Amino acid sequence: MQLEPILKEAGELLKEGFYGAFKTQYKDKADLVTEYDVLIEKFLMPKLKGAYPNDEIFGEESYKGNTFPKSGIFVDPIDGTTNFVHRLPHVGISVGVWRDGKAVEGGVYNPILDEMYLAQKGSGAFCNGTRLHVSQSTTLQEALLATGFPYTKNSSPMDLGFVLNSMTNLLPLVRDLRRYGAASLDLCLVAKGTFDGFYEINLKPWDVAAGIVMVEEAGGKVTTHEGGAYDMNDRTIIASNGAIHEALVNEIGFYE
Repeated sequence: MQLEPILKEAGELLKEGFYGAFKTQYKDKADLVTEYDVLIEKFLMPKLKGAYPNDEIFGEESYKGNTFPKSGIFVDPIDGTTNFVHRLPHVGISVGVWRDGKAVEGGVYNPILDEMYLAQKGSGAFCNGTRLHVSQSTTLQEALLATGFPYTKNSSPMDLGFVLNSMTNLLPLVRDLRRYGAASLDLCLVAKGTFDGFYEINLKPWDVAAGIVMVEEAGGKVTTHEGGAYDMNDRTIIASNGAIHEALVNEIGFYE
């Protein structure tokens, strides 16, 4: 797969920063960016353009638009920047390829743990060469879920309400809930069967573009909070092993 060597090279830059020193700035009150976010994205752009010359590329640190097309390559140079800043090893480089509204290829690489997740539509999902399969849990009572807290929690009562409402609804019903802080890797862990499901609000395409194809190729399901097909401009996402999906949709609810 074309993505693997590109992600491996970019991973060396991430490790350099993770174990070294770097400068940090705020995009807003809660959203951090480091010089390595920018450096890795600048490294990836020409490499990806060379490998996918006919695709438009959208990088988290360079794209200024508010809406996204159905086709393109979506790049998160460091998913889990806050983890990166605090030296927590749940960090990854995520690249997802979408065409006509469908996830067709994805790669997520955590160089700190040396975990390379790769998937291609119709060919399966893999971690370090081992094929991935979603979990076999069939009830919420068995389910370990993952979620995330949006950066807009400080500015959007609706987004904060979604977090609080969904946790209030779900926590009494599930085995437990985890918040690791990197959506692309959380989705990979759904594909791996570690998590039975994942949900969040106000993510961007570069957060989920690669992870979605992982889940789907591992036998799982991805929708909005209402159960409809996920689109790059949707604000909510639910991913699961499929067996618990309807129950998740019914219980998460929404706050407006």
